[in-house]
Amino acid sequence: MLLSMTEMLKKARAGKYAIPQPDFVNIQMAAMYLEAAKQSASPIILGYGEEYLNTTEGVDLRHLVRLIEVLAKEYPIPVALHLDHGSSFEACAEAIAAGFTSVMFDGSSLPFEQNVAITRKVVEMAHPAGVSVEAELGYVGTAKDTDDDSRLTDPEKARIFVKATGVDALAVSIGTVHGEYKGKPNIRLDLLSEISAKVDVPLVLHGASGTGHDTLRECVKRGICKVNIYTDLVKVMIGSLKKDIQQQKPNIVTVIDNMHNEVVQELKNYIKTLGAAGRCN
Repeated sequence: MLLSMTEMLKKARAGKYAIPQPDFVNIQMAAMYLEAAKQSASPIILGYGEEYLNTTEGVDLRHLVRLIEVLAKEYPIPVALHLDHGSSFEACAEAIAAGFTSVMFDGSSLPFEQNVAITRKVVEMAHPAGVSVEAELGYVGTAKDTDDDSRLTDPEKARIFVKATGVDALAVSIGTVHGEYKGKPNIRLDLLSEISAKVDVPLVLHGASGTGHDTLRECVKRGICKVNIYTDLVKVMIGSLKKDIQQQKPNIVTVIDNMHNEVVQELKNYIKTLGAAGRCN
Protein backbone atom coordinates (compact mmCIF):
# COMPACT_ATOMS: atom_id res chain seq x y z
CA MET A 1 0.00 0.00 0.00
CA LEU A 2 1.30 3.41 -0.98
CA LEU A 3 1.39 6.05 1.76
CA SER A 4 1.26 9.82 1.87
CA MET A 5 4.41 11.67 2.90
CA THR A 6 2.85 13.33 5.93
CA GLU A 7 3.54 10.76 8.64
CA MET A 8 6.79 9.66 6.98
CA LEU A 9 8.15 13.20 7.12
CA LYS A 10 6.90 13.83 10.65
CA LYS A 11 8.88 10.79 11.79
CA ALA A 12 11.91 11.99 9.85
CA ARG A 13 11.69 15.42 11.47
CA ALA A 14 11.38 13.93 14.94
CA GLY A 15 14.21 11.47 14.28
CA LYS A 16 16.45 14.08 12.60
CA TYR A 17 16.95 12.16 9.37
CA ALA A 18 15.84 12.73 5.77
CA ILE A 19 13.97 10.49 3.35
CA PRO A 20 15.33 10.21 -0.20
CA GLN A 21 13.13 11.09 -3.15
CA PRO A 22 14.75 9.74 -6.32
CA ASP A 23 12.88 10.56 -9.52
CA PHE A 24 12.06 7.74 -11.91
CA VAL A 25 11.24 7.91 -15.61
CA ASN A 26 10.45 4.22 -16.10
CA ILE A 27 9.44 1.23 -14.01
CA GLN A 28 12.95 -0.24 -14.04
CA MET A 29 14.28 2.85 -12.28
CA ALA A 30 11.54 2.64 -9.66
CA ALA A 31 12.45 -1.00 -9.02
CA MET A 32 16.13 -0.08 -8.52
CA TYR A 33 15.19 2.55 -5.96
CA LEU A 34 12.86 0.23 -4.07
CA GLU A 35 15.59 -2.41 -3.90
CA ALA A 36 18.07 0.10 -2.46
CA ALA A 37 15.55 1.19 0.15
CA LYS A 38 14.71 -2.41 1.06
CA GLN A 39 18.35 -3.33 1.49
CA SER A 40 18.80 -0.24 3.68
CA ALA A 41 15.54 -0.73 5.63
CA SER A 42 14.67 2.84 4.66
CA PRO A 43 11.40 4.56 3.75
CA ILE A 44 11.38 6.01 0.26
CA ILE A 45 9.46 8.55 -1.80
CA LEU A 46 9.26 7.76 -5.50
CA GLY A 47 9.20 11.02 -7.43
CA TYR A 48 7.59 11.31 -10.84
CA GLY A 49 7.52 14.36 -13.11
CA GLU A 50 4.38 14.92 -15.14
CA GLU A 51 6.40 15.08 -18.37
CA TYR A 52 7.70 11.50 -18.02
CA LEU A 53 4.58 9.51 -18.92
CA ASN A 54 5.76 8.50 -22.39
CA THR A 55 8.82 6.75 -20.94
CA THR A 56 7.31 4.95 -17.94
CA GLU A 57 5.50 2.05 -19.63
CA GLY A 58 2.33 3.62 -18.24
CA VAL A 59 -0.60 4.21 -20.60
CA ASP A 60 -1.89 7.05 -18.41
CA LEU A 61 -1.47 8.23 -14.82
CA ARG A 62 -3.98 5.71 -13.45
CA HIS A 63 -2.15 2.87 -15.17
CA LEU A 64 1.17 4.19 -13.86
CA VAL A 65 -0.15 4.20 -10.29
CA ARG A 66 -1.38 0.61 -10.64
CA LEU A 67 2.05 -0.48 -11.89
CA ILE A 68 3.79 1.17 -8.94
CA GLU A 69 1.25 -0.25 -6.48
CA VAL A 70 1.88 -3.79 -7.70
CA LEU A 71 5.64 -3.26 -7.64
CA ALA A 72 5.71 -1.66 -4.18
CA LYS A 73 3.76 -4.57 -2.63
CA GLU A 74 6.89 -6.68 -2.99
CA TYR A 75 8.89 -4.38 -0.71
CA PRO A 76 8.26 -4.32 3.08
CA ILE A 77 9.05 -0.61 3.48
CA PRO A 78 7.02 2.63 3.57
CA VAL A 79 6.62 3.96 0.01
CA ALA A 80 5.02 7.18 -1.21
CA LEU A 81 4.29 8.06 -4.84
CA HIS A 82 4.85 11.78 -5.32
CA LEU A 83 4.12 14.10 -8.23
CA ASP A 84 7.31 16.15 -8.54
CA HIS A 85 7.06 19.78 -9.70
CA GLY A 86 3.39 19.79 -10.57
CA SER A 87 2.99 22.79 -12.86
CA SER A 88 -0.64 23.65 -12.13
CA PHE A 89 -3.68 23.01 -9.97
CA GLU A 90 -5.02 20.83 -12.80
CA ALA A 91 -1.87 18.68 -12.92
CA CYS A 92 -2.11 18.06 -9.18
CA ALA A 93 -5.81 17.25 -9.46
CA GLU A 94 -5.13 14.72 -12.20
CA ALA A 95 -2.42 13.03 -10.12
CA ILE A 96 -4.65 12.86 -7.04
CA ALA A 97 -7.51 11.39 -9.07
CA ALA A 98 -5.12 8.79 -10.49
CA GLY A 99 -4.04 7.65 -7.01
CA PHE A 100 -0.81 9.51 -6.27
CA THR A 101 -0.37 9.71 -2.51
CA SER A 102 1.51 13.01 -2.55
CA VAL A 103 1.81 15.99 -4.88
CA MET A 104 4.02 19.01 -5.24
CA PHE A 105 2.61 22.21 -6.62
CA ASP A 106 5.56 24.27 -7.80
CA GLY A 107 4.50 27.89 -7.83
CA SER A 108 7.99 29.15 -7.13
CA SER A 109 8.12 31.21 -10.33
CA LEU A 110 4.83 32.96 -9.51
CA PRO A 111 4.27 36.12 -7.45
CA PHE A 112 4.06 35.32 -3.73
CA GLU A 113 0.30 35.93 -3.42
CA GLN A 114 -0.49 33.76 -6.44
CA ASN A 115 1.73 30.95 -5.16
CA VAL A 116 -0.11 31.11 -1.82
CA ALA A 117 -3.55 31.10 -3.43
CA ILE A 118 -2.99 28.12 -5.75
CA THR A 119 -1.08 26.14 -3.13
CA ARG A 120 -3.93 26.61 -0.67
CA LYS A 121 -6.41 25.36 -3.29
CA VAL A 122 -4.27 22.26 -3.86
CA VAL A 123 -4.11 21.61 -0.10
CA GLU A 124 -7.90 21.99 0.22
CA MET A 125 -8.33 19.42 -2.55
CA ALA A 126 -5.61 17.01 -1.41
CA HIS A 127 -6.08 16.71 2.32
CA PRO A 128 -9.65 15.30 2.25
CA ALA A 129 -8.27 12.58 -0.07
CA GLY A 130 -5.45 11.76 2.37
CA VAL A 131 -2.83 13.16 -0.01
CA SER A 132 0.14 15.20 1.21
CA VAL A 133 1.23 18.45 -0.42
CA GLU A 134 4.68 19.94 -0.94
CA ALA A 135 5.19 23.48 -2.17
CA GLU A 136 8.23 25.56 -3.06
CA LEU A 137 9.13 29.06 -1.94
CA GLY A 138 12.17 30.70 -3.42
CA TYR A 139 13.34 29.21 -6.69
CA VAL A 140 15.68 26.24 -7.17
CA GLY A 141 16.93 26.82 -10.69
CA THR A 142 19.95 25.57 -12.62
CA ALA A 143 23.62 26.48 -12.41
CA LYS A 144 23.08 29.75 -14.29
CA ASP A 145 20.84 30.99 -11.46
CA THR A 146 23.30 30.58 -8.58
CA ASP A 147 24.41 34.23 -8.50
CA ASP A 148 20.86 35.53 -8.04
CA ASP A 149 20.25 35.82 -4.29
CA SER A 150 16.73 37.08 -4.91
CA ARG A 151 15.82 33.50 -5.75
CA LEU A 152 16.70 32.27 -2.25
CA THR A 153 13.95 31.58 0.29
CA ASP A 154 13.09 34.41 2.66
CA PRO A 155 12.59 32.96 6.19
CA GLU A 156 9.80 35.34 7.21
CA LYS A 157 7.93 34.79 3.94
CA ALA A 158 8.33 31.05 4.50
CA ARG A 159 6.63 31.35 7.89
CA ILE A 160 3.75 33.32 6.41
CA PHE A 161 3.46 30.96 3.43
CA VAL A 162 3.24 27.79 5.54
CA LYS A 163 0.64 29.31 7.87
CA ALA A 164 -1.46 30.61 4.96
CA THR A 165 -1.42 27.41 2.89
CA GLY A 166 -1.36 24.50 5.35
CA VAL A 167 1.23 22.61 3.30
CA ASP A 168 2.79 19.42 4.68
CA ALA A 169 6.32 20.15 3.43
CA LEU A 170 8.19 23.13 2.03
CA ALA A 171 10.97 23.01 -0.56
CA VAL A 172 13.47 25.78 0.05
CA SER A 173 16.10 27.50 -2.06
CA ILE A 174 19.46 27.78 -0.27
CA GLY A 175 21.87 27.59 -3.22
CA THR A 176 21.36 24.09 -4.58
CA VAL A 177 20.53 23.64 -8.27
CA HIS A 178 18.78 21.18 -10.51
CA GLY A 179 21.22 19.30 -12.72
CA GLU A 180 24.96 19.85 -12.41
CA TYR A 181 26.83 22.66 -10.69
CA LYS A 182 29.34 24.89 -12.44
CA GLY A 183 32.14 25.30 -9.92
CA LYS A 184 31.92 24.73 -6.18
CA PRO A 185 28.40 24.80 -4.67
CA ASN A 186 27.65 27.72 -2.36
CA ILE A 187 25.07 26.28 0.01
CA ARG A 188 23.65 28.77 2.50
CA LEU A 189 23.51 26.66 5.65
CA ASP A 190 23.01 29.80 7.74
CA LEU A 191 19.88 30.61 5.74
CA LEU A 192 18.60 27.06 6.17
CA SER A 193 18.92 27.42 9.95
CA GLU A 194 16.97 30.69 9.84
CA ILE A 195 14.18 29.10 7.79
CA SER A 196 14.03 26.05 10.05
CA ALA A 197 13.64 28.28 13.11
CA LYS A 198 10.67 30.05 11.50
CA VAL A 199 8.82 27.12 9.91
CA ASP A 200 7.09 24.25 11.69
CA VAL A 201 6.80 21.78 8.78
CA PRO A 202 9.41 19.42 7.30
CA LEU A 203 11.77 21.11 4.85
CA VAL A 204 12.75 19.70 1.45
CA LEU A 205 16.02 20.04 -0.45
CA HIS A 206 15.92 19.86 -4.23
CA GLY A 207 19.13 19.49 -6.23
CA ALA A 208 21.12 17.15 -3.96
CA SER A 209 23.28 15.74 -6.77
CA GLY A 210 26.79 17.16 -6.61
CA THR A 211 26.10 19.03 -3.38
CA GLY A 212 28.41 16.77 -1.39
CA HIS A 213 27.59 14.22 1.28
CA ASP A 214 29.13 16.25 4.12
CA THR A 215 26.95 19.22 3.18
CA LEU A 216 23.87 17.01 2.97
CA ARG A 217 24.52 15.69 6.48
CA GLU A 218 24.69 19.26 7.73
CA CYS A 219 21.45 20.13 5.91
CA VAL A 220 19.71 17.25 7.65
CA LYS A 221 20.96 18.49 11.02
CA ARG A 222 19.45 21.88 10.23
CA GLY A 223 15.96 20.66 9.36
CA ILE A 224 15.91 19.04 5.92
CA CYS A 225 13.64 15.97 6.05
CA LYS A 226 13.35 15.06 2.36
CA VAL A 227 16.08 15.14 -0.29
CA ASN A 228 15.49 14.96 -4.04
CA ILE A 229 18.10 13.04 -6.04
CA TYR A 230 18.17 12.51 -9.79
CA THR A 231 21.24 13.65 -11.72
CA ASP A 232 23.78 11.57 -9.78
CA LEU A 233 21.67 8.43 -10.24
CA VAL A 234 21.31 9.04 -13.97
CA LYS A 235 25.07 9.60 -14.26
CA VAL A 236 25.65 6.21 -12.63
CA MET A 237 23.24 4.58 -15.10
CA ILE A 238 24.93 6.19 -18.10
CA GLY A 239 28.41 5.39 -16.79
CA SER A 240 27.52 1.75 -16.25
CA LEU A 241 26.00 1.51 -19.71
CA LYS A 242 29.05 3.10 -21.34
CA LYS A 243 31.39 0.64 -19.63
CA ASP A 244 29.38 -2.34 -20.79
CA ILE A 245 28.84 -1.26 -24.40
CA GLN A 246 32.59 -0.89 -24.80
CA GLN A 247 32.62 -4.68 -24.87
CA GLN A 248 32.53 -6.04 -28.41
CA LYS A 249 29.50 -8.23 -27.68
CA PRO A 250 27.79 -6.91 -24.57
CA ASN A 251 25.23 -9.25 -23.00
CA ILE A 252 21.96 -7.38 -22.43
CA VAL A 253 21.19 -9.28 -19.22
CA THR A 254 24.62 -8.40 -17.83
CA VAL A 255 24.20 -4.77 -18.91
CA ILE A 256 20.89 -4.49 -17.06
CA ASP A 257 22.18 -6.29 -13.97
CA ASN A 258 25.29 -4.11 -13.75
CA MET A 259 23.27 -0.93 -14.09
CA HIS A 260 20.81 -2.15 -11.45
CA ASN A 261 23.56 -3.01 -8.97
CA GLU A 262 25.46 0.25 -9.42
CA VAL A 263 22.36 2.41 -9.02
CA VAL A 264 21.29 0.46 -5.93
CA GLN A 265 24.71 1.05 -4.37
CA GLU A 266 24.70 4.77 -5.22
CA LEU A 267 21.28 5.28 -3.66
CA LYS A 268 22.27 3.22 -0.60
CA ASN A 269 25.18 5.63 -0.12
CA TYR A 270 22.74 8.55 -0.14
CA ILE A 271 20.38 6.77 2.24
CA LYS A 272 23.23 6.25 4.70
CA THR A 273 24.25 9.90 4.44
CA LEU A 274 20.69 11.08 5.09
CA GLY A 275 20.41 8.90 8.20
CA ALA A 276 17.43 6.97 6.82
CA ALA A 277 19.04 3.53 6.92
CA GLY A 278 17.42 1.22 9.46
CA ARG A 279 14.43 3.51 10.04
CA CYS A 280 11.99 0.73 9.08
CA ASN A 281 13.23 -1.60 11.85
